[in-house]
Amino acid sequence: MTRDLVLNQQFTYPRLLGDIGGTNARFAWQEAEGAPLTDIATLPCADFATVLDAIREYLRAHGKAQPRWSAMGIANPITGDRVQMTNHHWSFSISEVQRDLGLDRYLLINDFTALALSLPALERAQLRQVGGGDAVPGGPIALLGAGTGLGVSGLLQTAGGQSVPLNGEGGHVTLGGVDAREDAVIAVLRRRYGHASAERALSGPGIVALYEALCELDGVAAKPMTAATITAAAQAGQDAQAVETEAVFFSLLGTVAGNLALSLGARGGVYIGGGIVPRLGDRILSSSFRSRFESKGRFQPYLASIPVFVVAAEVSPALIGAARALDVL
Repeated sequence: MTRDLVLNQQFTYPRLLGDIGGTNARFAWQEAEGAPLTDIATLPCADFATVLDAIREYLRAHGKAQPRWSAMGIANPITGDRVQMTNHHWSFSISEVQRDLGLDRYLLINDFTALALSLPALERAQLRQVGGGDAVPGGPIALLGAGTGLGVSGLLQTAGGQSVPLNGEGGHVTLGGVDAREDAVIAVLRRRYGHASAERALSGPGIVALYEALCELDGVAAKPMTAATITAAAQAGQDAQAVETEAVFFSLLGTVAGNLALSLGARGGVYIGGGIVPRLGDRILSSSFRSRFESKGRFQPYLASIPVFVVAAEVSPALIGAARALDVL
């Protein structure tokens, strides 16, 4: 790195980093090049009228001076200057946020683009492998994760060793079942929402929708439960529909993950992030996820070799990816 480039890099710090979901906004601070991320904090989106209010509260609460550059991942497609969040009411102009905060640069990217950029920086201890063999070095990487919505991305390696993230909205692909029970559940979702996307089942609200659909099919009254209480009831074996909800969730996740692996040729591995699956711990290992992931007829041997990793990092990996994005995008 030349002296001029080093000096130019110095003038981009300190940096404000963010990971904005439909439920929570996470922020971090990077004081200088190579410095660790500090002052990591999570703020509930519902507590703030605007994204600018949340950012200002973070800066105030942590006594931070003016950041020079900022990058944030957000659970939303970025198609222009105006952002209207899909799973939250925040609506804002990227250029206006940059102006109001006095930033020299403000980079807003999809949250799963940020997560994809973080993957090469993760250590093995931050990953839980779910079957498969070894990842092919330099092979395409697939990424998906269930939270408030369903994020999907990927990472391609260039001949020069650069990582290129994929931008997309794969969480909204049409959901498909593989047996009569799943077909019946999806029919309920289709009747309720018009389009039964993968996100309608593979997300926090999706877990509730699956539970309610199964209760309807079984002719029992659905209890007023959240995604967290449904998965807790499933673990305790206290509610038959809750137990089946978790089973169907993992089965459908395996189907969608296998489809994505085939679409990208993801021999570099499939990574699962988001808030839900990492919190469920080892339960994915005893589920039908892996068998469903591989259940693609003639391509079962191809998929059997592909490793799947659950991202179990303590620090939000999307914050790490946001930091990397400022240097590569």
